[in-house]
Amino acid sequence: MGINLTNFLSSKSKNKKMKEFQDLDHIDGVSISSVNADLYDTQRDDLVMFYFRDGANHASVYTQSKIISENIKWNLQRKVKKVFSLLVNTRNANCFTGKQGFKSLEKIAELIAEKLSEKQKNDDENPKKIKTKEIIFGCTGTIGETFPEEKIKRKIPDLINQLKYTQNKYIWMKAALGIMTTDTQPKMAMEECYIGNSEVKIFGVAKGSGMIQPNMATTLAYIFTDADLPNDILKKLLKKNLTSTFNAISCDGDTSTNDMISIFSTGKRKHSKIKNLNDEKLKKFDESLNKVLLNLAKRVVADGEGASKFITINIFNCKTESDAKKIAFSIANSSLVKTAIAGEDPNWGRIIMAIGKSYVPLNLDKLSIKLGDITVVQSGKLSVNYNDQNASEYMKNSDIEIMVDISNGSKNFTAYTMDFTKKYIEINSDYRS
Repeated sequence: MGINLTNFLSSKSKNKKMKEFQDLDHIDGVSISSVNADLYDTQRDDLVMFYFRDGANHASVYTQSKIISENIKWNLQRKVKKVFSLLVNTRNANCFTGKQGFKSLEKIAELIAEKLSEKQKNDDENPKKIKTKEIIFGCTGTIGETFPEEKIKRKIPDLINQLKYTQNKYIWMKAALGIMTTDTQPKMAMEECYIGNSEVKIFGVAKGSGMIQPNMATTLAYIFTDADLPNDILKKLLKKNLTSTFNAISCDGDTSTNDMISIFSTGKRKHSKIKNLNDEKLKKFDESLNKVLLNLAKRVVADGEGASKFITINIFNCKTESDAKKIAFSIANSSLVKTAIAGEDPNWGRIIMAIGKSYVPLNLDKLSIKLGDITVVQSGKLSVNYNDQNASEYMKNSDIEIMVDISNGSKNFTAYTMDFTKKYIEINSDYRS
């Protein structure tokens, strides 16, 4: 079958909820295929194509790292209303590959445009000539290695021949497995909602397990909808909904050179024209998009490299949302906090440390901390009811919640992270093998 079963079957995650996959079925205007291009020297799929027969409106948000991959440079130069194909490869990030990496994308895009144009002639009464500028790329894997142009080019005809106009859950699962690197679980989500009186679908797939720290998106994620929305609305919707989803997660505090989140609108469902982000008819779509993004973002954290715990960090009642976010990520990115949680040790002193190093002004007399329902700190002091044995028992759960009340304002923020285990070190000390 060529699907990436090795990582999938080796998952040690205790988080059963995150292993429940929604059955993504058919969405009009999207075709998918995935193949083994021998990028890993194994039989797993490692090259995935998404094809939009009539083109798709689109918007993307990319990493804010000052070093970016060649595929992001390529994508940023595509100033087109519609794209016809997204090609995603694993194993190679195409970063720090210079002119060779960019030129390889140009040659691959030329081949894709040629072969898809031939497919248009065979399949459509009014075929379109697809241009290289209407092709975009997603790349993920090791930085600094020569981009495997020839291996990928050899598989483009197979990818295009295997494209299916009707999708099912197996095809979506195969694609989600095909874009994985160190992930142990595929990441898929879907919602159905209405724009006006028309029902529309929102499907999403993502990959991400390490090098996950927000500064826009933190992973590769691709969202597909049959709604008919213009590019500017898609861009605004995407940026608006990243704050509480992909910009609220961290696995290890490291921002990738290849981060990319894209949304594609095929326009196959007809509904009232949307011209404004504040249009009341867009409200349900906005909410559903947030659900899809949050679902995928949480799956990235739950499948963090070596993770055994899914950690939610709620910060309440700060002067500003920025302050709440600083505190949340100071805790989320603390190696000492994350290793204590991995060891199921309720070492709340490490949480105190992480709050302090956020440099947010505090009134300690008002500070409160809870682990789940267990009050640890109240009004700046260890709670008289705190019981370390009860807290130790709580830490055995696979889902851990930390709640911090600053009590100097009304702004809140929630971040999501995972613990650091010995497995995390094993994965990252042997990443390129």
